[in-house]
Amino acid sequence: MALITLNRPEKRNAFSPELLRRWHESLLQAQEDPEVRAIVVSGAGPDFCAGGDIDNMRRRIDLPSLDRKTSLEQEIQTIPLTLARIDKPVIAAVNGSATGAGMDMALMCDLRVAGTRTRFAQRYINVGIMPGAGGAWFLPRLVGEARALELLWTGRWVYAEEAQAMGLVNQVVDDENVLEAALELAGDIAKAPPVTVRYMKRAVKQAATMDLPSHLDLVSSHMTVVTSTQDYREALAAIVEKRSPSYKGY
Repeated sequence: MALITLNRPEKRNAFSPELLRRWHESLLQAQEDPEVRAIVVSGAGPDFCAGGDIDNMRRRIDLPSLDRKTSLEQEIQTIPLTLARIDKPVIAAVNGSATGAGMDMALMCDLRVAGTRTRFAQRYINVGIMPGAGGAWFLPRLVGEARALELLWTGRWVYAEEAQAMGLVNQVVDDENVLEAALELAGDIAKAPPVTVRYMKRAVKQAATMDLPSHLDLVSSHMTVVTSTQDYREALAAIVEKRSPSYKGY
C-alpha cells in the first residue's frame, strides 16, 4: 500500500509547483511498484487541500494567456491525467476542508472517506475562475448535472452528511479516524486478487464511454485475463474443496 500525503499544512496544502511535481512522481511510482495494491491520498494538518494558492495566482495574473494555459496543463492537470491512467484503487482520506481544486482532487480518486466535520466547496465562482483541474468533468458524474451546476454556481459548503447522501463520500467516520479508516479500507481491497481489482476498475472507467455491446465485448477479454491467474485457480479450488482462500472470496 502507498500513502501519499499533501504536505504543505501552513498553506492548507494549497498547490505549489513543487507539491504538484512530487505528487505526480509519487503516483507514477505507486502505479509502477508491483508491491503496491492500493493508494491512499491524505492532507497534512487540519485540512485536506485548499486548491490553488492565491499568492501564486496573483503573481501569474499578468502572464500572457498562452503561458497561463501552459502552466495549468503542465502543473495541476498532470494529476487528473495521471490518475486516469492508474488502474489501482485510489482512496482519498479527506480531513477538514477540501475546496476548489482540492475538492476536485478528492473527487478524482476512486473512493472517499471523510470526517464528521469535513466540508467541500467549489469556490471557483468566488474568484471568477473555471474549475481547471477537472471539477466540471468529475462532479456531474458523481452527483448529476443539475446538482453539479448548483454547487459550481453557488460555491456553497457541503458538509460530510450531505456529501455522503449525494454520493460524494463513501464513508463518514470520526474526524480523528479518517486516515485510519481510509487505510483500513485500502487494506481490505489490497487483500483481494490484484489483477481482478485492477481490471474491475478498468471495466467501470471504460464503461463510461462505451455502449453495452462494446462493454460486454471488452469485459469478455478482461475475463480471459483474470481467469488465467493463480488467484482465480486458488479461489475456484477453495470453493470446490470447501475451504477459505487467503483473501475474501465466496
